[in-house]
Amino acid sequence: MTTVDLQGNPFFLSDRQITHLKQVLANMSIQQKVGQMFCLLGKYENEAELKKVIDTYQPGAMMYRPQKSTKIQALQHFIQEYSPIPLLLGANLESGGDGIGLDGTFYGRQLEVAASGNTKNAYRLGLIAAREGGAVGCNWSFAPVVDVNLNFANPIINVRTYGNDPEKVIAMALEYMRACQERGMAVAIKHFPGDGVDDRDQHLLTSVNSLSISEWDKTYGHIYQEMIAHGALTLMAGHIYQPAYTRYFNPQIADEDIYPGSLSYELLHDLLRQKLGFNGLISSDATNMAGFSCQGKRSELLVRAINAGCDMLLFTRDLEEDFNFVLAAVNNGTISSARLDEAVTRILATKETLNLFVKQKKHTLVPDREALKVLKCEQHVAWAKELADESITLVKNKENVLPLTLKKNKRILVFVLGDVVSASGKPPVSKLFIEQLKKEGFEVTLFDEHDEELKQLMVNGAIKKIKSKFDTVIYFANVKTASNQTTVRLNWLKPMGFNVPWFIHELPTIFISVANPYHLQDVPMVKTYINAYTANDYVPVILVDKLIGKSPFKGKSPVNAFCTYWDTHL
Repeated sequence: MTTVDLQGNPFFLSDRQITHLKQVLANMSIQQKVGQMFCLLGKYENEAELKKVIDTYQPGAMMYRPQKSTKIQALQHFIQEYSPIPLLLGANLESGGDGIGLDGTFYGRQLEVAASGNTKNAYRLGLIAAREGGAVGCNWSFAPVVDVNLNFANPIINVRTYGNDPEKVIAMALEYMRACQERGMAVAIKHFPGDGVDDRDQHLLTSVNSLSISEWDKTYGHIYQEMIAHGALTLMAGHIYQPAYTRYFNPQIADEDIYPGSLSYELLHDLLRQKLGFNGLISSDATNMAGFSCQGKRSELLVRAINAGCDMLLFTRDLEEDFNFVLAAVNNGTISSARLDEAVTRILATKETLNLFVKQKKHTLVPDREALKVLKCEQHVAWAKELADESITLVKNKENVLPLTLKKNKRILVFVLGDVVSASGKPPVSKLFIEQLKKEGFEVTLFDEHDEELKQLMVNGAIKKIKSKFDTVIYFANVKTASNQTTVRLNWLKPMGFNVPWFIHELPTIFISVANPYHLQDVPMVKTYINAYTANDYVPVILVDKLIGKSPFKGKSPVNAFCTYWDTHL
């Protein structure tokens, strides 16, 4: 347990704010304090449901998944008007306003920003996130991701990071945070103690940051130290082991007693609070993830997370049960009153720093409907197009196939990998790419495995016949990172993977990825390889400009796109 410095970094509260905070804390019941430590998943669709939850639990925070902005804004307006204590309202604003409003700007993945090499784009990402998130009522961005791509096989962080160079991660993340801070938006730097070393996903198991102390200090430690020094208000603790530092602070600990960041006193108190000096709010990552749940009995894990140093618990399994687990621990002294007050003080201090109590009094916590005009506004769209132009990267160019021309490349066969209709019903972005190629005069055939004639042509057709029909082949891959999948690899069709680019010496072949920069591990034979990083509405169109030479390739890879294989360079 540590003392909260309300006047120091990152809170810098005034005497008036400190007095008000102490008054609020003094007037809270134990039940209200326990409620403040929960950030709930926003699954409540109407005012009646929200009234019941707020009346019963008075949660400290809530996070909705992306929905139409008018609906989100209305719900969050009611939440803030009805709740006695204003809430932290979070969203995964990693890529822009689309992290909360489906009609918001999908500006670009963090890796796309890094590929541009320009920190102005990181600032713009933070500004769009804060403007559009703020327009619907959010005040807490679960970003930036400050993990490092040290393992190309990691299936979850991938394009969500700023790459494999800690200095670039720091430069970009600081600009994102600066933009949010200027707009009154808290950031949550994540995922402490650091994802990207393991090749597994903490959603599905407890993953491992296996770096030595010196290695960690030079990478993740350096990054977190800089973000903390520049005023990061909150931090998200991941379900990730860091055995080296755990053993450093607790030399006698047995392997089976080592816990991940979200449950480790050694990592949260000794390393984060004491060594790195973080004074802000610590939130766990989602407590319904397997990386957390598989560590023990839930009744004990929630308590352990709080006693280890988490001030707020992200999500619940059963709200009533989880609340009562924590309340019982407070009542029986397993969670001390001092620890309870420390956690709630940091939560209230975060709200004071964001002036939420003042805004609540003035009824300005959530803006009016007019504010929604900023979502996908002309300026934000123009910035997204500019980012695409500056970031698309020609990783491999061994045959000088580019630029494509109607004279030598008019008939194009396009293979689309992984690009499907989204959950919201949005069509595949490859459609935009194909439409743009057609606008430029190319004849495009989209490969369809159910087209028997085309399938047989690729399975056992004569080379002469294939070359008589097509001049060029383009692969368009949108194989996205997502939780609950163990790899981000390419899967091929039977028999014999006939849609693999086996014909690279017969036809000019180009591979384009708009989601995962590491596909060369599966297509090392391809001589022309392009990474575009983001599957939004702007990248596919600008890609065509690059292919036909209207615009040069400007991006530089922020990761080792050749992975660890020698043959990917050939």
